[in-house]
Amino acid sequence: MAIPNLLAEFDREMANTRKILECVPEDKFTWSPHEKSSSLGRLANHLAAMPTFAAAVINGQAKRMPEADSRAELLECLDKTIAAGRDAIAGTTDEHLAEFRPAVNMTREDVLRNRVMSHMIHHRGQLTVYLRLLNVAVPGMYGPSADEK
Repeated sequence: MAIPNLLAEFDREMANTRKILECVPEDKFTWSPHEKSSSLGRLANHLAAMPTFAAAVINGQAKRMPEADSRAELLECLDKTIAAGRDAIAGTTDEHLAEFRPAVNMTREDVLRNRVMSHMIHHRGQLTVYLRLLNVAVPGMYGPSADEK
């Protein structure tokens, strides 16, 4: 029974990721808030590529996406990686998800939740700070944001 719940969680988190990536200003891809921080474009590209990690966790296959140079390319990449990740989750079994992965000391399901979805939530949070610093309206993820009130 884990798969329907996992798919619902995946769909919610991917919709939130799309909302935040739709706000990325194309003219600021090279901007960074600090010399030790990733650029806005690099962070956004990382987020757009992350859903394909679900496929890697489940079946060992993840297609590396080319670096996007525009918002449209970013969203196209996201759509492709979401499809790959969702197909992998939908095509697996609860037994396969429950297999323990000694290298990371977790089951596949735990890896999906921790290393894919929670990792994406972390980077979305970073991206909201970047956007706020650039005076870009931030969409709400789990309710309305200050910009939406």
